[in-house]
Amino acid sequence: MTTVITLCSAARLDHVRRQQQFLATQPVRRVVVWLDPDPPPPFPGASVVHVPPGPHGMRLAAGRNRGAVHADDLLVFLDADCLPGPSLLARYQSAAAAHPDAVLCGPVTYLPEGLRPVEPNALPSLTAPHAARPSPPDGENVVAGPDDYRLFWSLSFAVTAPTWTRLGGFDEAYEGYGGEDTDLAWTARTAGIPLVWVGGAHAYHQYHPTSSPPWQHLDDILRNGRLFAARWGFWPMQGWLDAFAEAGAIRPTPTGWERSG
Repeated sequence: MTTVITLCSAARLDHVRRQQQFLATQPVRRVVVWLDPDPPPPFPGASVVHVPPGPHGMRLAAGRNRGAVHADDLLVFLDADCLPGPSLLARYQSAAAAHPDAVLCGPVTYLPEGLRPVEPNALPSLTAPHAARPSPPDGENVVAGPDDYRLFWSLSFAVTAPTWTRLGGFDEAYEGYGGEDTDLAWTARTAGIPLVWVGGAHAYHQYHPTSSPPWQHLDDILRNGRLFAARWGFWPMQGWLDAFAEAGAIRPTPTGWERSG
């Protein structure tokens, strides 16, 4: 059976409830991982796992790993913000049959503010995939090149259970915001696990306010970036680091980036 794993906090509760309503119409197992310290609310029809914050904030990596324990054949990870398109699960299932040893990634459309679809069939007319990542034609799967692993986003992807075991899950040393998804991508790249772009596996990101660069996550990005660099030899999230540096908030040192003040 296909299992859809979603992380949730109070800040994204409305998003996840809408997502779960969409998923409830499909024959899948649903797992919601609650990341806040308080006890989780009910999510009818879904298994609920509680992973409270760690010393440095929400445990996104640990949360996904705990959710995956409940999975069977195919694991689909869908962020709290994302609604599944009508063909998302079918396209991931088809791609998994063709590429059982791969990490599978579908396109993501970012919905504008105020747009809240109420049923899955309203989504296809809104499709406008983010231009930063490939979006093959519906039903086509494209194996990514070695440089494309940097484009991996954890907000919508799928793996078979054996491939998840081979990956070893997310590195739970990452806490707070940033870095854990790029770390997983580099783990896959190093292990020779293909990355495959799945045409037609559309997810639709529900609007919420953001900042760029994400100032509220500066310390997380520095801490997790340093962890990533110690493991892989370079810093991730370079665009944000450049923006922080241009604003005078951080500076380079012989051991990497750190706060200026």
